[in-house]
Amino acid sequence: MKLASKRNGLPDGGLVVVSRDLDITAPADFIAPNMQAAIDRWEELSPALSALYDRLNAGRVENSTAFRPEDMGAPLPRAWQWLDGSAFPSHGKLMQRAFNLPPIVTDLPLMYQGMSHQFLGPTEDVPFATEKDDIDFEGEFGVITDAVSMGTTAASALGRVLLAVQINDWSLRAVAPIEMKTGFGWIQAKPACSMAPVAVTLDELGPAWGDGRLLATLDVQRGGTPFGAVPSAEMAFGFHDLIAHAARTRSLCAGTIVGSGTISSASFRDTGSCCIAERRAIEMVDSGAPRTGFLRFGERVRMEAWIAGRAHPLFGAIEQMVVEGART
Repeated sequence: MKLASKRNGLPDGGLVVVSRDLDITAPADFIAPNMQAAIDRWEELSPALSALYDRLNAGRVENSTAFRPEDMGAPLPRAWQWLDGSAFPSHGKLMQRAFNLPPIVTDLPLMYQGMSHQFLGPTEDVPFATEKDDIDFEGEFGVITDAVSMGTTAASALGRVLLAVQINDWSLRAVAPIEMKTGFGWIQAKPACSMAPVAVTLDELGPAWGDGRLLATLDVQRGGTPFGAVPSAEMAFGFHDLIAHAARTRSLCAGTIVGSGTISSASFRDTGSCCIAERRAIEMVDSGAPRTGFLRFGERVRMEAWIAGRAHPLFGAIEQMVVEGART
C-alpha cells in the first residue's frame, strides 16, 4: 500500500492512503491519527489500512479526493531517529577525490546519525543561511523500521522493514570537511532532509525489492535540466545490513529511518549523478578542476524514482526551491 501524511495544522499531519497510480487519496486517520501512530501499532492496524487501500484502488471510497503533493508533508514529518548510510562505493570514491580525503579502510557500513526532528515535505521551499556554505542535494532511498532489538542479525532485520521512502539529504559542502576533521558527527553540514510524499510497503515493489535492496532509477533535475538518471543496483550493503550495523549495541525504536546514502553508479559518465559534489569530482578527474557550481537561491531541484515498466513514479516527486532563510 501507499501512505502519506496530509498537512492538517498538527506537527505530524494526518494519515492518508494514496492510490497505486497516485491519482486519489482518502483519509485514514480513523484507523491511526498519523504515520507514527500507525507504525507503533503496525501489526494491529496494517490489515485495516490495507483493506482501505484496496477499496480506494477499486474506486469504492466515497470521500476520496485528488492527490495533491503540495498538500502533503513528509511521510514522517518528524522521526525518533534518522540514520544515514553510505552504501554506494562509487560515491565514496568520488567524494574522496572531491575533498582530497584518504580512503576509509573498513569492512563495516559507513553511517552517521542525523537531524530527525524535522523532515521537509515534497514541495516546501528549503531555507539556507548562505550560498557560501555550498548547498548540495543528495538523492537516496530509505526504509522505515519497526522496533529492532539490540543484536538483531541482518537476516532478521529484513523482517523489521515496514516502508520504503525517497529522501533528499541536503548537504553543505563547505562545512562538511571542517566537521569531518573534528572526528565528531555532522551538525551544521546536515540540515533537515526532504522526503517524497508517499511511503510504500515492500509488497508494492514486487521484484524491485530483493536482498534488502530497492532496485529503481532515481531521476534528478536541476532547474528543469536532467542531472542524473542513476540506478540503485550497486548498493554494497543492503538495508538489512545497515539496520543490523546500527542495532549491534542498541535497540532501534519503531519509526527509525535508515538511508542508503547517495545513489551512485560506477558508470557515472552514462548515468549522471544524484549530487553536485559527485559531478564536480568527475570534472576534476576528467579535466583537473570542477566546473559545476553549487546551488544558488531561487534554483529548483526535482527528484523522482522509477521502476522499469511502471507508468507512475514510485514515491511521487520531490520538487523544491532553495531560498534564503529568515534571520533573527
